[in-house]
This record gives sequence, structure tokens and C-alpha cells, in this order.
Amino acid sequence: VQLQASGGGHVRTGDSLKLVCVASGPNFSRYTWGWFRQRPGKDREFVAAISWTGNTRDYADSVKGRFTISRDTPENTIYLQMNSLEPEDTATYYCARRRTDLQPPARGSSLYGFWGQGTQVTVSS
Repeated sequence: VQLQASGGGHVRTGDSLKLVCVASGPNFSRYTWGWFRQRPGKDREFVAAISWTGNTRDYADSVKGRFTISRDTPENTIYLQMNSLEPEDTATYYCARRRTDLQPPARGSSLYGFWGQGTQVTVSS
């Protein structure tokens, strides 16, 4: 399984970005997918996850109401729409796939076994 993340950039407070993660490998539809981020000097943290059915989503409190995770199963693609960006959202963003299929969204990074290379998001005030 390989994950290719893109869509990051340098924007200003209040702007929007849409991150894209394209996955290769079998059985895309059987897995929960997530986005994590690592801010400068901080540990990697959970941002959002979407279930293998697409019906359940989970968000970190810090992004709830501003970010939306979605999936396009035929295209093996995960998205993270980020609105009302703040300087605190500056981070490297990673997409990831849960280790085990048919499991619900989870926030622990250890539950995810495959990671993309990261895409940088910088928000200036």
C-alpha cells in the first residue's frame, strides 16, 4: 500500500485548502482512513478519520466545524477540506490507513499502519 498526499501550500488566515491522498493497493473500501498532522515542535496528532463505509467521521475538537474529511472510493482517494485556516493549523499533514480492515474511525496513530509522505500547510496571519 502506498499513499501519496498533496494539496498543501502557504496561505493566509481565513483561507481554504483541500488536501488529497491517493492510495494504491487493494481493498481501499474496506478500511478506515485518517488525517494526522505534526506541528513544529509537537508530536503527531489526530485530525480526522472516515470509516470504511464512509458513514462515520470523527474530528479533533480543534478542527471540528472547519475541516471536512471525505472519500471517493472508485478513485481510491481521501480528501481533507480545510476552511477558515488559522496559524495554529500550520503543520505537516499525513494521510494514513488503519492497520485492520472493517474497523471504525480511531484517533490513535498506532492503529494506523500505512502512512503517506506528508504535505506541508503553512498559514500566515
